[in-house]
Amino acid sequence: MDNTSFTQKTKRFLLGEPRDLRDKKLFHKLSLIAFFAWVGFGIDGITSSCYGPAEAYIALGKHSWLSLFLAIMTALTVFIISSSYKQIIELFPNGGGGYIVASKLLSPTLGMVSGCALLIDYVLTIAVSVAAGTEAVFSFLPYNLQGYKILFSVLLILVLTTMNLRGVKESIVAVTPMFIIFILTHTFIILYAFITHFGNMPTIVNHSMQDFSNTTSQIGWMGALFILLHAYSLGGGTYTGIEAVSNGMPLIREPRVQEAKKTMTLMAISLAFMAGGLILAYLFYNVEPVHGKTLNAVLFESIAGGWRFGNIFVIVALLSSAILLLVAAQTGFLDGPRVLANMAADFWVPSRFTLLSERLVTQNGIILMGLSAIILILGAKNSVAFLVVLYSINVFLTFSLSQMGMIRHWWKNRKSQIGWLKRFAINGIGLLLTGFILITVIVVKFFDGGWLTILVTSLLVIFSLYIKNQYLTTRKQLKRLDDLTKAAYSDEKSLETRNVMEYEEAKYKETAIILVNGFNGIGLHTLFGVIKAFKNYFKNFVFLQVGVVDTGIFKGQETLEDLQNSIQEDLSKYVNFMRKENLYSDYQMSIGTDVVDEVENNIDTLIKKYPNSKIFAGQLLFKDETIITRLLHNYTAFAVERRLYHKGIPVFVMPIRVDL
Repeated sequence: MDNTSFTQKTKRFLLGEPRDLRDKKLFHKLSLIAFFAWVGFGIDGITSSCYGPAEAYIALGKHSWLSLFLAIMTALTVFIISSSYKQIIELFPNGGGGYIVASKLLSPTLGMVSGCALLIDYVLTIAVSVAAGTEAVFSFLPYNLQGYKILFSVLLILVLTTMNLRGVKESIVAVTPMFIIFILTHTFIILYAFITHFGNMPTIVNHSMQDFSNTTSQIGWMGALFILLHAYSLGGGTYTGIEAVSNGMPLIREPRVQEAKKTMTLMAISLAFMAGGLILAYLFYNVEPVHGKTLNAVLFESIAGGWRFGNIFVIVALLSSAILLLVAAQTGFLDGPRVLANMAADFWVPSRFTLLSERLVTQNGIILMGLSAIILILGAKNSVAFLVVLYSINVFLTFSLSQMGMIRHWWKNRKSQIGWLKRFAINGIGLLLTGFILITVIVVKFFDGGWLTILVTSLLVIFSLYIKNQYLTTRKQLKRLDDLTKAAYSDEKSLETRNVMEYEEAKYKETAIILVNGFNGIGLHTLFGVIKAFKNYFKNFVFLQVGVVDTGIFKGQETLEDLQNSIQEDLSKYVNFMRKENLYSDYQMSIGTDVVDEVENNIDTLIKKYPNSKIFAGQLLFKDETIITRLLHNYTAFAVERRLYHKGIPVFVMPIRVDL
């Protein structure tokens, strides 16, 4: 008979079966080759060509002939920023997004600022992409359906959240066909525009030079340069997805650095070609904005409108753009939770964001990103224009901090690093470009909503500082327990390794099963509390520990083996410590992603093995418990207690006071 509950069956249907951590090929199955990494991490960058180049071109106004210079500057910027991030990939092979780079090369606090900016940026990536995709989809539908756009966006975010809860690779494979259609149709349009205007290139170049000359004669060199740089900076959305590869390194298949650099090359070539090519295509066909249509739509209709099957081609191309914009949110779901996990590991945000689900994805982070994006969609009423304003600042803040950190690294290691000057120059140019765009966007868009991004980012920074302070304060309070560990560890070295009685003799005696999490003061405090409360009642002591596979552990098969060895070493210390007291002691361990599930399964086994047993767990208790303390600290003991009570198994929770 199948005892699986309806809730569990529904969960399996939506998210799939749990991943098997014992599978030796697990990391190979979940990792991405360069092509799929290009799809997964490149969607945000590639789809930015749907709005970034258009914003830059429109900003030129009547000086459209400056597009030639703008296209060259845009393509060069893509390659320069990509080259700088290849250096970050080499220096940080396990993941080098803005948070890691700034934390390691500048300071932990600046890293936290970069991380906060990235988190907001990735939420906005989801919101902007979905909102823009929804607008594009509804442009093909009857006007009387416009009122359903917000609902449609919310449903799409829920679908994308579910896809990512199933696993990274599954979600990427699902969107690959549409990604390929987008690339092929847009590449064809750009090549067609170039081929049909190839013979006129000398004329186009002459017109561009003449326009530049006329502009400089009218408003001077500085005025012409201002127009060009203003348009260039307003097209900064073109570069927003470049960092994704370096931040998603743990998801890329070995050899990781080589595959990541291939991915970055694919992204740079495709994005530079798309962005620069579209800007020139606008110029070739003298495209002008049309109300209710994207600039790309106007371009495609200008080129293919007169063909026999031109309308079909235009619809397919634009529909692929619309759908791909919807799934460009994938970058936010891939990298946002990873940034959260990295920050959680350093205690800037609640540590629960490091945890993985049974599908081995950062479930808490994915859910938070999805819910935050829904709130943004509702608050902005699906307004793409407003969301793009919010989206414009933070990405260049993280870019600038990363480049600054790399510059500091090359300068600091200039005496030992061969070829440091070339590397220094690449990151230096990258800093100049990204810093210029950051300052320009802040000035130009501050009163159009940029202030809100700065305010929200500042509030998140303050919240992170508060969280860090809470963890540090708790750590100081728990420091008194470290003396227990030091004393017990010094005694443990001289202990004998034999049991004082055999299992067959011990199994029916009174047994205390104690849940521990490492050989530490909390575990020893729980043990001593049991001994003190029950005097000489228990003859056997069995220690149970579950190794939690979180984002810090889930980096390769060798890390799982290291975790297992570490747990065995800690449990052996408990066992030997009790054997010194001439008491029978044993341990049991398991590795998983859900502590409560693993404890429940192991307790069932241990109760059969030791029928006359009672279960104990230590739990931190705060003098003034608040929502924050419940959010930040582990309440596993109470969760285990509730789960086992339903099975008729009592659990004794041993309090450990923390006076904050």
